[in-house]
Amino acid sequence: MTNTSPLTFHHTHDVETVRQLLLEIHAEVRGDFGLMDRPFYAIERFNERLTTYASRPGWEAVIGYQADQPVGYAFATPLGPTTAWWTAMQEPLPDDYVGETGTRTLALNEILARKSWRGTGTACRIHEELLAGRAERRVTLLVNPATADGRLKAVYQAWGYEQIGHQQPFPDSPVFAAMMRDPLHR
Repeated sequence: MTNTSPLTFHHTHDVETVRQLLLEIHAEVRGDFGLMDRPFYAIERFNERLTTYASRPGWEAVIGYQADQPVGYAFATPLGPTTAWWTAMQEPLPDDYVGETGTRTLALNEILARKSWRGTGTACRIHEELLAGRAERRVTLLVNPATADGRLKAVYQAWGYEQIGHQQPFPDSPVFAAMMRDPLHR
């Protein structure tokens, strides 16, 4: 089902203006899936990653609102020339595929929708809003292929992403499916 109710979007490059909201939604959504007892998803670990992502040039967050109620968010950062993004790939990719310039690939670090808005198209609308103003040519993301028995990965495939391999970027993280959408806009 697609929800066509009006959404408004708040874009920001300043994590401090939205940090608390992102932490609250993270805890709520990850808690819905029973993940908050896993170290990788703990608030402290997520906050550390958020700080790291937001410190990179070009970081942007989009929060979706419906009737002044925050319904979800997405944030991303471009991959710079010295990115470590591709170093955790379990199946190495060709050098010309992983060579980054800071304007070639956008890394979608996180996208979450609150429970009442899941399955309504809201996450897709937030995702597309984030991508709409971007100049990068392609976008990559990591997804736990076991989440929701694979349904989340299938959602990303429906949005135009294709799996390009696997990676485990942190010792306490799951092994993620690495996915790419090329071109960024479809």
